[in-house]
Amino acid sequence: MECPNKHSKLEKALFHDVEVDYCPECLGIWFDQDELAYAKDDKDQQLNWLDFDIWRDKGKFKLSKSDRHCPVDRAGLVQVAYDESNVKVDFCKMCQGIWLDRGEFKQIIVYLKKKADYEILHRYAKNLALELWEVFAGPQKFREELEDFLMLLKLFNYKFAAQHPLMHSMIENAQK
Repeated sequence: MECPNKHSKLEKALFHDVEVDYCPECLGIWFDQDELAYAKDDKDQQLNWLDFDIWRDKGKFKLSKSDRHCPVDRAGLVQVAYDESNVKVDFCKMCQGIWLDRGEFKQIIVYLKKKADYEILHRYAKNLALELWEVFAGPQKFREELEDFLMLLKLFNYKFAAQHPLMHSMIENAQK
């Protein structure tokens, strides 16, 4: 497979427990369908409950043509702005693969951590209801969705304890 940046041939590597293809010159990474989500989940277990979905809010995403081609099927890639971050991923409509330039994976993780903190504290009830719904009707397996739901509960408990230590202590003492 050729690098979308027209450098050298892509090489295989293990990246966060996912076999990916990368360019040894530009250090860009090619993720086959769903591999980026698996790498994100392996990188930070506390982000499992946040689904990696570049099409989540269809009214907000911006598409632009890219001069790059898919290393798998040579189709033209399109650039998609990822959520409200500054990252623009190159996406293949044919095979659903994603190309990230050097450093973009890290930028996505940093963005998701900030988003997770905000979502847990400000939209906790909404996200909890959404995750509970996904347990029964979500895109992943039942067990994976249940793990996401339980992780969200655990994270809220940690955030609550850190922000309101006195109240958390009172609740803990009341349960004894």
